Amino acid sequence: MAITYHAEDIKVPELKKRITSEWIKEVANSYEKRVGDIAYIFCSDAKILEVNQQYLQHDYYTDIITFDYTEGNRISGDLFISLDTVRTNADQFAQSYEEELYRTIIHGILHLCGINDKGPGEREIMEAAENKALALLFPKLEA
Repeated sequence: MAITYHAEDIKVPELKKRITSEWIKEVANSYEKRVGDIAYIFCSDAKILEVNQQYLQHDYYTDIITFDYTEGNRISGDLFISLDTVRTNADQFAQSYEEELYRTIIHGILHLCGINDKGPGEREIMEAAENKALALLFPKLEA
């Protein structure tokens, strides 16, 4: 069982991988989930659009696509993250690139833990969960 970080058509972003992986496990554990195999695939807008079209029949850009392979309480999945869209979102929401990147990283994990963001009121629940998770991480990154 492992958390891995890959890049498809760009460089893997600068991450403190050990701290990030421990944080992901901590967040999953707070939802009574265990971490199985999680693969982050960082990519460009062009690649995320291709994945969106090929697998979801969606013709638009997004920051993250989560393929869920969870079984029982063990979360597993492939998470494609467009660093281009992360950067655009950071600018749009007046956030640092680092904060937006980590928000996107944990967003996929929260989906795997069962939190949705498409229905009425769900976006607010997801955002609160993201903020709670980020509050756990940033003191560790700054230490």
